[in-house]
Amino acid sequence: MRQHPSSMHDDVATRLRDRIFSGELSPGTFLDETVLCEQLGISRTPLREALKVLASEGMVRHEPRRGSFVSEVTDADLEEIFPVIALLEGRSAFEAAQKATDADIVVLEELHERLQYQAAQGNITAYFVANYAIHEALITLADNHWLAQVTDSLRKILKLARRQGLQAPQRMASSLREHMAIFAAIKAKDSAGAEAAMKTHLLRQLEVLRALPKVQIKVPA
Repeated sequence: MRQHPSSMHDDVATRLRDRIFSGELSPGTFLDETVLCEQLGISRTPLREALKVLASEGMVRHEPRRGSFVSEVTDADLEEIFPVIALLEGRSAFEAAQKATDADIVVLEELHERLQYQAAQGNITAYFVANYAIHEALITLADNHWLAQVTDSLRKILKLARRQGLQAPQRMASSLREHMAIFAAIKAKDSAGAEAAMKTHLLRQLEVLRALPKVQIKVPA
């Protein structure tokens, strides 16, 4: 069955987004339309529509007469975004602690066991996936549509930097400890504690990223 044009460009956007998040398309990479069309087996129309979607999310930036590039996050972006995302995700943890059922706690425990396993294996990519799933789960548990909507766009931009931070020495171990503190607070129904632990977790990520090599390309305003 022929794929509807809108669903086609959404599918292309998803495939490119996955390649960016996995690091296959690294920050600053020029997105050669001819090459991508050949790789994905598509025409330029759905590709260009997909690139517009990714540009609106901050994943891609477009330069007139030059083309599209995978975005990078600058020091200034990190300093502005992390305090905001710490407030937002801190609030998500607060509300998740209030609303989580016993069944939800069981699911969270399984996610944290997976996180512990990947940390023990030293698998940064798998740890990042498990880590991200926990953040998503807490936002879902908060069950606050407006909070989730505001948080989503910033999380997509920071996803480009968060994985990089895990490569810093000992960061995965400290990240795990921070996550276990958040989970302990949620399990204890300690909303204020969960909020404080999440804020600490995210602001420590900022501290780690400050020490990494500087980046040059700013995400779109």
